[in-house]
Amino acid sequence: MYDILSIIILFSILLGIIRFLIGPNTNDRVVAFDVISIIGVSLLIMLSLIYQRSLYLDIALVFGLIGFLGTTIFGRYIEKGI
Repeated sequence: MYDILSIIILFSILLGIIRFLIGPNTNDRVVAFDVISIIGVSLLIMLSLIYQRSLYLDIALVFGLIGFLGTTIFGRYIEKGI
């Protein structure tokens, strides 16, 4: 079961990376960055379930916070400039 789920997650990350690289404007790239960070958090949570280690949950929490802050900073920069 985890094999199929990991393939789906990795395929989703690949689609996000493709969108990030060929996005026609900056808004698409920011959304793709947010999607990649959310999918990365879900991958870390899945690894936590597979290996039964709570360390991956801590890493997922920090990665989620960094992804949220990054998206917020990009959005603010696009809207008003820093």
